[in-house]
Amino acid sequence: MRWPADYHTHNALCRHAIGSPWQYAERAVAMGLEEIGCSDHSPMPQDDYDNWRMYERQLAGYVEAVLEARRRFPRLTIRLALEVDYIPGQEDWIRQLAARYPWDYFIGSVHYVANGWDVDNPYKLDEWKRRPVEAVWEEYLNRLEASIRSGLFDIIGHCDLPKKFGHRPQQDFLPRYREIFRVAAEANVAMEINTAGWRKDCREQYPARAILEAAHQAGVALVFGSDAHTPEEVGAGWAEAVELARAVGYTHWRRFSRRKAEPVAL
Repeated sequence: MRWPADYHTHNALCRHAIGSPWQYAERAVAMGLEEIGCSDHSPMPQDDYDNWRMYERQLAGYVEAVLEARRRFPRLTIRLALEVDYIPGQEDWIRQLAARYPWDYFIGSVHYVANGWDVDNPYKLDEWKRRPVEAVWEEYLNRLEASIRSGLFDIIGHCDLPKKFGHRPQQDFLPRYREIFRVAAEANVAMEINTAGWRKDCREQYPARAILEAAHQAGVALVFGSDAHTPEEVGAGWAEAVELARAVGYTHWRRFSRRKAEPVAL
């Protein structure tokens, strides 16, 4: 089988992962992948915004590290990318990042639903006790839709992230997802199956199967991401993820190069 690319990987620069891009590339080769994307967390204008991303001054070094991985593994296609947080008011900063280097794609992710609160941060779990779960999900989805409408991103990252620690809403948000996916399909923005959810408390890929089905029905293209934070996690759960994608009707995944896309048979 020719595996789809792993488009969501991190490295030690983000301060909560280990390894260099070349080590993730080495693992990709060992897993039989033909393509991988380096997509570490982008810097913010303020280096002290949080403690889980590279500093702005390290961006050039990150790009060079990806180029080094390409030199070490010339037969592996290695994409240069970033996972970029969508935060209202940061749009100009994201445009500046986009203009700096020949990126292959940007993953647009929503981690923050309020100033200072990243919903997936294990050190801020008490915040969940201060807000209704439904209200958190509603704000998350509003920001998710805004990120797609911004035109700044190529891929939607882990689109039901608030479930990470088991905080699932009683309200049925599937109709809201259908609205969001109509916007994504019109904007030609892809979505990832992110296998990291199988390694978290939610014990489920991002997104849930019903949400993935809604994305397929809306015509949203698909990519795959392990969200690897160690080299050993590259391609984790790939067989299961491909089986799931096929089961809901996907026949292709989307390849990115210099922010242009093409379909590849699954």
